[in-house]
Amino acid sequence: MTMIHDEISARAWLGKLAEADAAALSRLERLAELLLEENARQNLVSATSMNEIWRRHIVDSAQLLRFVPRETLAAGPWLDLGTGAGFPGLVIAALLPAQAILMVESRPRRCEWLERACEQMGLSHAKVIASRLELVPTVAASVISARAFAPLDKLIALSARFSTVTTRWLLPKGQQAAQELQALVGWQHRFHVEHSLTAGESGIIVGELVARAPNAHVNRAKKG
Repeated sequence: MTMIHDEISARAWLGKLAEADAAALSRLERLAELLLEENARQNLVSATSMNEIWRRHIVDSAQLLRFVPRETLAAGPWLDLGTGAGFPGLVIAALLPAQAILMVESRPRRCEWLERACEQMGLSHAKVIASRLELVPTVAASVISARAFAPLDKLIALSARFSTVTTRWLLPKGQQAAQELQALVGWQHRFHVEHSLTAGESGIIVGELVARAPNAHVNRAKKG
């Protein structure tokens, strides 16, 4: 596995991605410009990461496509939870113009930013859902992604209703990925940890959620 250490190697890796045609790269260039402008108005991402937008944000998001069987995408929308500054939602939308993208974000100023970015990038297939996740109507998603949204157990509990047995989960979890996955109980799943290309010690939890474990029902019933 070749690690991506700087902006040059990030752009080179992205250029080899099948989905990164000229139109997609143009959309991503516009995203980088918009992010620079908006970060001066509100703290979307850390100031120290602005010199490495392509490695730390764009390619860090785009690498998730490594783990998505393309036939999976036809099963429903890509659901991105807590999109915030736009990662990975805006990047995925830029690379997959035929895929419905739903970006869930509850903070008003972040929602306004996402709406403006979608408009200026021409992402008519992407929708911003300005709501807490608990209030979002259930839909069967083909992919569920979340970057720094919530601890794994809480994330699964909140979003399992959007998942089918074929939904692919993509959860960048930093250095705690393996520990969070090991601590997950009460669910039958096919999750494993993949290494990030942009941060050597970071992991991405990838796989499918099968069902709530039978004993989880029993435990909840006893508590009730």
